[in-house]
Amino acid sequence: MDINAILVATDFSECSCAAFQTAKKLGQAFGAKIVLLHVINQMFIERLAEHLKVEEDSLLPELREKAQQQLSAFLEKCSTKEEEVDSMVAVGLPFQEIAVISRDLAVDLIVLGGYGRRGRGPIDEVFFGSTAEKVVRLLPCPVLCVPLQ
Repeated sequence: MDINAILVATDFSECSCAAFQTAKKLGQAFGAKIVLLHVINQMFIERLAEHLKVEEDSLLPELREKAQQQLSAFLEKCSTKEEEVDSMVAVGLPFQEIAVISRDLAVDLIVLGGYGRRGRGPIDEVFFGSTAEKVVRLLPCPVLCVPLQ
């Protein structure tokens, strides 16, 4: 199996940092390109716009800018040296955007944190499932879930 491109999805959690560090090691071992992705959850935007009584589109520029800043901080925090990492921000449902972008970029492996920001509540698991589980169901390429150690 050739691994030329690895997609790492992050929610900026400690678990995502562990996933990113694992992806870096795999990238070095296989000579693979690393792409770091953060998805701004569309459901969050809808709720925020409703609460603030504004149009969703008016929130996007600031949310995208904040996400880019968080990606830079995440790379600084979780990186031991300057690696060649492409980063990107998308808007939508995280599992769907991860699936679409991984197909568009023809990645060979997706690396995700095992629990992330939402935690591992039994109610969430029963009613919604995890982002990782949904990604695994949608994609033909391997998905590696890295737990926080």
